[in-house]
Amino acid sequence: MNSREALILGIESSCDETAAAVVAGGQRILSSVIASQVDIHRKYGGVVPELASREHLRQIVPVVREALEQAHVALPDLDAIAVTQGPGLIGALLVGVTYGKVLALALGKPLIAVNHLEGHVHAVLLEAHAAGRRPEFPAVCLIVSGGHTIIFRVKSEGVNGTARFFYARIGGTRDDAAGEAYDKVARMLALGYPGGPVIDQLAAHGNPKALRFGEPKMKGNPFDFSFSGIKTAVLYHLRKSPELQQEIEARQQALARGDRSAETMRRLSSSATLDLIASFQHAVVEDLVTRTLAAAAQEAAHTVLVSGGVAANSALRASFAAEAQRRGLEAFFPSRALSTDNAAMIAAAGYPRFMAGEHEDASLDPKANLPLG
Repeated sequence: MNSREALILGIESSCDETAAAVVAGGQRILSSVIASQVDIHRKYGGVVPELASREHLRQIVPVVREALEQAHVALPDLDAIAVTQGPGLIGALLVGVTYGKVLALALGKPLIAVNHLEGHVHAVLLEAHAAGRRPEFPAVCLIVSGGHTIIFRVKSEGVNGTARFFYARIGGTRDDAAGEAYDKVARMLALGYPGGPVIDQLAAHGNPKALRFGEPKMKGNPFDFSFSGIKTAVLYHLRKSPELQQEIEARQQALARGDRSAETMRRLSSSATLDLIASFQHAVVEDLVTRTLAAAAQEAAHTVLVSGGVAANSALRASFAAEAQRRGLEAFFPSRALSTDNAAMIAAAGYPRFMAGEHEDASLDPKANLPLG
């Protein structure tokens, strides 16, 4: 095997997915295994950090074993171990970092620390490579999920025949992340957890322009986001619409029975609720697209990368693709499987560091607020 086909085992445990993957040469996914904790956290309406840590402890060994088996790779065949160092939940990160350190030490393999946010950038690049496309750099990247809404400038340079990537933060959310706003609005409306997928499906049945939510007016950095205002606007609208309470209670009863399908939620939602959902999503998507493309114009970037769990949203994808094309830009997204947290993106992001000899030792510690750039 030549150096470009180096096998890297990626381990991801930053939040509520325990994931492992084997990637060859930083580009070919040989396996990608994810153990989701959605069912565990669903009754709480969000991730409970202590429960997440315990579940990572239970899942980490079988998940890594399955990733190796699917890749038809044995532990001695690996060239390096890449682990998510941060940002994320400290207890959850500790499980993955500790396991990665022990594994690397036992095997005598290099240990590579990866920033979770950089992983999301490489999720897009993995998908582009699979499709035979090459993003042009410098690019602007929006990472949008339940925990993050940040815009980065991404620059690529060749080092020893392998591309290295450099990041500069352009803007980010000052309060809720976009995905967090989706979950909170879904909780208000009794649509179940996680809120993003069901809101995306129900929005297609409403009028996105039925309600007008004011655009957040940001002082200072025009590329910063704020979603607490639109979330509060939804709350105030519900308080002024007591007639919607009966259907909210009906949906709560359906959720209690375990019936959380989008079709059930649609059947139990009036046209007024569907219009509210569609209008909420339209406002969030419009803000994300407008500020990101304005950042691309400022940076003279011809490429826009969109990644993170909310990048799976159909309205966001359609709006970015259409508006980017209108402005002569190329928009890149990961597949839906690579949009959410996964370990293939961690292994891919670790590959350039492996090639550059950037290895860690047993002193590596997780960092809940690890910055990128």
